[in-house]
Amino acid sequence: MKTILESNKSAPQYAIYDVIISGAGPVGLFLACELALAKCSVLILEKTEHPDSPLKQLPFGIRGLSAPTIESLYRRNLLQELELYKHIKNPHKTSAPVQGPRRQGGHFAGIPFLDGNIDTSQWKYRLASATDTSLISEMQELENVLNRRAESLGVEIRRGLAITGFHQTANEVTVQSGEQSFQCRWLVGCDGSRSVVRKAGGFEFAGTEPEFTGYTTQIDIADPEKLSPGRNVTSLGMYMQSQPGYVLIQDFDAGAFHHSQKPVTLEHVQEVLRRVSNTDVTINALHMATTWTDRARQATTYRNGRVLLAGDAAHIHSPLGGQGLNLGLGDAMNLGWKLAATIQNKAPEGLLDSYYTERHPIGAQVLDWSRAQVAIMNPSPQARALQAIIRDLMDTRDGATYFAGRVWGLSTHYDLGSDHPLTGYSVPNFEFEDGTTIGGLMHDGQGILLDFKKNTSLQTLAGKYSDRIKYISAGAKDQLALSAVLIRPDGIIAWVADNDPDYSEFQKAAGCWFISDSGIQH
Repeated sequence: MKTILESNKSAPQYAIYDVIISGAGPVGLFLACELALAKCSVLILEKTEHPDSPLKQLPFGIRGLSAPTIESLYRRNLLQELELYKHIKNPHKTSAPVQGPRRQGGHFAGIPFLDGNIDTSQWKYRLASATDTSLISEMQELENVLNRRAESLGVEIRRGLAITGFHQTANEVTVQSGEQSFQCRWLVGCDGSRSVVRKAGGFEFAGTEPEFTGYTTQIDIADPEKLSPGRNVTSLGMYMQSQPGYVLIQDFDAGAFHHSQKPVTLEHVQEVLRRVSNTDVTINALHMATTWTDRARQATTYRNGRVLLAGDAAHIHSPLGGQGLNLGLGDAMNLGWKLAATIQNKAPEGLLDSYYTERHPIGAQVLDWSRAQVAIMNPSPQARALQAIIRDLMDTRDGATYFAGRVWGLSTHYDLGSDHPLTGYSVPNFEFEDGTTIGGLMHDGQGILLDFKKNTSLQTLAGKYSDRIKYISAGAKDQLALSAVLIRPDGIIAWVADNDPDYSEFQKAAGCWFISDSGIQH
């Protein structure tokens, strides 16, 4: 799909890209990988000169990956490239102690839920061979892994070039970066909370204003013993020491300091920390500091003509609970194959619009999840009373299971109009007799019709979709009493047959997500 201008140079110059992505963070890189996997030409424009940032280093750059993110990385053969994942999967390298039933499984507003309280039978379709429900990763390493994969797939990444504006017509978008201009068929803003693409594109960004200013700091403390370790909720806010010298602070000032754009000085951090912690702690040196808030906003649409938004460009909220990265990577996984099919004239009517209808509700849920955490962290008597009730609920089996399902992303699904309990959910990682898994067969980004019963009629129907649906007929070690499953390229189940398949229902489902050979425009 590349239009090429011949020149005297040894390498071709592309006159027009299929997609230009603004932003080379994890979301932009993952989206670029998905598009390039589908043979689209992609250019990423990134405003920063260098990909490394101190705030992406340990411990600031630690992120919790949820089950949908882990599954997505696994299905694209990226998970095993993460060093921490390889470490915990290699019993000869890890020295972590065996965890008992009281191991913390996650938290909500700092209130932990415990593994031993969780009823995993609630997710009976999640097989024992599935990937982890949660995993800790380093932000910088994840970017490095995605950057290498993007480059290996032919994605062009230009750093030090910020998008300053764009103009779109019915057929293409002209993107400006200073005095340079680039042409593309589609433009996607993955350029963060202050997205230039969102602002220049006229997207409405609706939501709520902040309750606090958050501080992420690296400091030298003269008397660290005056601060309690871990997370500490006080009468004026919260502070947390994850490691000596790394301190997180929440000051419930309605975001006033963050919005003031004043420099974060040693004196200011010391004043805030003393006030919030109710100590006379002394800071000797300030090495690094950044501020953030719990402002929660979401674009009212994710598309304007040939311009789309993903990640923080489409939705912002506080980093409480670590949902933002997972939400953005979910956007990329959902959008990539749909946009590629649209570019290649292989998309059924309305396919690209389903990106918004599926992902906007998920984003809205995460924003409300963040708001709820802020509400019970507020240093008020009412919030403390509510926090005590939530703590009691989380200590019950049903409560811990509910919160685990939300935090781990196991309850994430799309409403695809079917009553079957699997439709719209992530496909279980079926393991076949030869040891291969369904996730291991999804590296190429194609849809799959998984036929456990070797139904020749289903094979014939799948053949009408050529390279868009891969037909696999094999028995699995645990088939969950199913006979056939249609899987979208993003791993979401589009259709399920428990017994004898309804061929008309299969054709209806396939027609929603894939276009048949006869419908392709050449």
